Amino acid sequence: MVLDLFRKAEIEPPADIEAATLRSDRFRLEREVDWQRLDNIVTALEKNRPRRISDEDLLDLPVLYRKTASSLAVARETSLDAATLAYLESLVRRAWFQVYGPRIGLLGWLRRFLGGGWSAAVREIWLDICIVLAVMVAGTVVGWLLVEQDERWYYSLVPGGMAGGRAPGADPEMLRESLGTTESASGLGVFAAYLFSNNTGVCIMAFALGFAFGVPTLLLMVYNLALLGAMFWVFQDAGMGLDFAGWLSVHGTTELGAILLSGAAGLHVGRTMAFPGDRTILAAMRSAGVRAAQVMAGCTIMLIVAGLLEGYVRQLVGDTASRFAIGGAMLALWVLYFAFVPAPRERET
Repeated sequence: MVLDLFRKAEIEPPADIEAATLRSDRFRLEREVDWQRLDNIVTALEKNRPRRISDEDLLDLPVLYRKTASSLAVARETSLDAATLAYLESLVRRAWFQVYGPRIGLLGWLRRFLGGGWSAAVREIWLDICIVLAVMVAGTVVGWLLVEQDERWYYSLVPGGMAGGRAPGADPEMLRESLGTTESASGLGVFAAYLFSNNTGVCIMAFALGFAFGVPTLLLMVYNLALLGAMFWVFQDAGMGLDFAGWLSVHGTTELGAILLSGAAGLHVGRTMAFPGDRTILAAMRSAGVRAAQVMAGCTIMLIVAGLLEGYVRQLVGDTASRFAIGGAMLALWVLYFAFVPAPRERET
């Protein structure tokens, strides 16, 4: 301590330093028992050993935390020694997480999220899902009809880089080759990562545009699905509509599902802003934001699965019937999960 340094140097410490040091020592001695008790309780909880804590200590944990936080406030106001301040700041921070922090870790949260939290959030925005689904179907039909009426629409709807030679009047053999497979999985990991990144961008944009009352989100859905309808017409015109549908179904039931949910989450936020009901806009937005965030977190999982299906399975499985079986199985899996997995039970307090 400061006094010891002066005494070792055989120098008489100034009166104000001696008084401050004595005041700090007295402050610590008067409260050190509670600090140590809180430290022992927090340490046991951090080591996941609650059985070592007595019932009395467990009941006193909030009280001890408040007392220590109060001691920290006093220590800061009176400028006590740095060691005491550092100890109290660390102890209060650790105790806060035990008193007010999350009750479950990452694995517990993930188990609860996949065990019903995600599916419950999706069911809560069912109206928005129905609206976006109708818009997506309409967009596909519009794209098909536009190209059927005038093939020049295809070049307005489908970017050249995405078309890759798949255009009206293209050689049927070239179109069939674009639906083919690869002989090995070498290099498909990079391809899957690229597809995941691209699909993620579409989903994020669909969700983010919802702030403008959901209108831009719906327009984005129309455009993206009109592109799909236009490309579908090209393969149907070449007599390969069924093959294209099978090729698309492998990853499409998952990928389009993620885009559907992302758009619905964005629309839910925008619709809540426009029609908050009896609540204030901020209160309505808060609850809508929580639901939308849960849905979007789940969409990340769907996009990872879609990227793997598109990057690996679609490139290795060439039979149309097998592709339909894979796509249909994934669709059934998602529908059953979202429709029938119940919300997790709230823990009793």
